[in-house]
Amino acid sequence: MVIKDASLDIIATRRSQYPDDGKPEFLLVGRSNVGKSSFINAILSRNNLAYISSKPGKTQTLNFYSVNDKFYLIDVPGYGYASTDKKTQTKFGLMIEEYLEKREELKRVFLLVDFRHTPTEDDLLMYNFLKYYDLPVTVIATKADKVGGSKKEKNLKDILRTMDLAMGDDLVVFSSVTKLGVKEVLQKIEDLIQ
Repeated sequence: MVIKDASLDIIATRRSQYPDDGKPEFLLVGRSNVGKSSFINAILSRNNLAYISSKPGKTQTLNFYSVNDKFYLIDVPGYGYASTDKKTQTKFGLMIEEYLEKREELKRVFLLVDFRHTPTEDDLLMYNFLKYYDLPVTVIATKADKVGGSKKEKNLKDILRTMDLAMGDDLVVFSSVTKLGVKEVLQKIEDLIQ
């Protein structure tokens, strides 16, 4: 798949603001500092379409990126960011839950985890939350370029053992720096929008 056109089309906080054109949607979830903006920019071959902040926790809305006028990538607020107050975290949770509940356009969720570390309790909670809604998930292990050769296999096994992926779910090792995993993710999207 060649990305010819990508733009931030819709910024939403509630269901009435979602696009109503029926195009397939792909949701991105992950901790605040896991590299969601870098993932979006790498996938869409753009340098700064998604704003990369030095401070985690900047995304506070559902951001619908229109791609090739064929599908949407949706970025949502990150979880597990300590300085976000409880009230705001609850609001984010409800916003994401409202989206997940009845969104027929949603084809797959990309759950981003940091390849350098064992998935956190928050990562596992999010995975179980997605499985509660019976959603297909691809775990994206980001920042793979920061892990040396001998540790790669160990870290991969660690993530797979900890996440214990359900049948039909899978994992892609990813780096926005080296572009490892970009083609694989785009192929997954292409297969699902055919």
